Amino acid sequence: MTDYRVTEGQTNSPWNLKGIGMTSQRTRNRMIERLQEQGIENEELLTLMARVPRHIFLDEALSHRAYEDISLPIGHQQTLSRPWVVARMTELLLEMPERPDKVLEIGTGSGYQTAILSSLFKQVISLERISGFQPKAKQRFQALELSNIELHHADGYEGWNEKAPFDAILVTAAPASVPATLVDQLSETGVMILPVGEGEEQSLTRVTRNESGHTSDVIAPVHFVPLQQGVV
Repeated sequence: MTDYRVTEGQTNSPWNLKGIGMTSQRTRNRMIERLQEQGIENEELLTLMARVPRHIFLDEALSHRAYEDISLPIGHQQTLSRPWVVARMTELLLEMPERPDKVLEIGTGSGYQTAILSSLFKQVISLERISGFQPKAKQRFQALELSNIELHHADGYEGWNEKAPFDAILVTAAPASVPATLVDQLSETGVMILPVGEGEEQSLTRVTRNESGHTSDVIAPVHFVPLQQGVV
């Protein structure tokens, strides 16, 4: 597992990683208590989410709301998912019979989910169709000393075939149906976690690859921005 060190007064970071006031450790701990009340049980994940400075993945004007149980705008008409969604999607990967080594993420955004995955899995390849997100995401990963993330400006619908197959795929925006291209890039027993549906009719879904194709099971109702094709 990749770890990172949070030190006060870190000179190479433009952010206060430890946080103060509404971004302090006390506020983060309250977020963890809410996650436990909402059914998140994996202790390793909860410990990690208590430590990750979620506030640095938002613009400064919104950073004081980072540990509330809400989704928040990050620009380009995209959002940072609420903590429970990040936790549940990640926990579903941790429930796999064998922990994935190589994970493909569709939708880097500001990088929070990427950082969580990076700290739990050996290799993370993250695709983002909006080029404007990537420079600051890279700065955040450097500040957190995360070195196992490979970023690409690419169409998430196409996946990243040159590094396939993947043990797991996590999609952070909602396609209308499960993309066959992404299913094809799963390993023989791989799992994909994604929201599926349009408008208000979306379901968090687990897709499991098997010898005869794949199976899908619905986890919970969710609301994500739509997964769009192409790059900008």
